[in-house]
Amino acid sequence: MRIIFIRHGRTRSNVDHLLDTAFPGAPLDDVGLEQAAGLSDRLAGEEIEVVMTSDILRARQTGEPLARALGVPVITHPGVREIQAGDWELDDEWGPYIDVLVSWRTDPTRSMPHGDSGVSFMARFDAAIDELSDYGCAAVVSHGAALRTWLSVRGDVTVHDDWVLGNTDTVVVEGARQTWKILSWAGRQITR
Repeated sequence: MRIIFIRHGRTRSNVDHLLDTAFPGAPLDDVGLEQAAGLSDRLAGEEIEVVMTSDILRARQTGEPLARALGVPVITHPGVREIQAGDWELDDEWGPYIDVLVSWRTDPTRSMPHGDSGVSFMARFDAAIDELSDYGCAAVVSHGAALRTWLSVRGDVTVHDDWVLGNTDTVVVEGARQTWKILSWAGRQITR
C-alpha cells in the first residue's frame, strides 16, 4: 500500500505559533485555502483512491477539495487528529509539549497534562491507518506533530529533528500495518 501523508494547510494559529490541537480547531487562512486548492495539481501523478482527513476543521478543509478534484471518497477520522496538548492548548511556548513528544521514544506511557499519552496516540493513529488496508493508494491529511511522531516510530528511517513538514508538505510511504518505508519527505527523496 502507498500512503501520501499531507500536513494541513496554513492557519492563523500556525502564523501565531500557537499549540492549536483541540477540536474543532482554527480554519485555514487565505494562504491555507490556496495551498489546499493546489494539492490536486501537485498530486496528479498519484493513483489516490481515497482521502482520509482528521476531523479537525483545517484538515477537512485541506483534504475535501483534493478528494473532489480526484473524484474519490473522503473518510473523516478522529484517529489522525493532532496530538492533544491538554493544559498547554493555545500556548505559544512549545518547549514542554515537544519535551513530552521526545520522551515518548523511551517512555510512551507519559502523557500531556490532560492530553494524549504516547500509547493512546499511537493506538488511535494505527487503528485509523489500518482502516485503509483495502486501498492501493490513499492520501491522509493530518497534523505536523502527529505525522512526525507516528512516522518516527513506524517509519524505517530515523526522522531527524531538522526534517521540517511545512503546511501541505507531503511524506510518501509504502508498506503495511506497522512497517512503512519512507520514500520521500517534503519533496526530498530518502536515500538509505
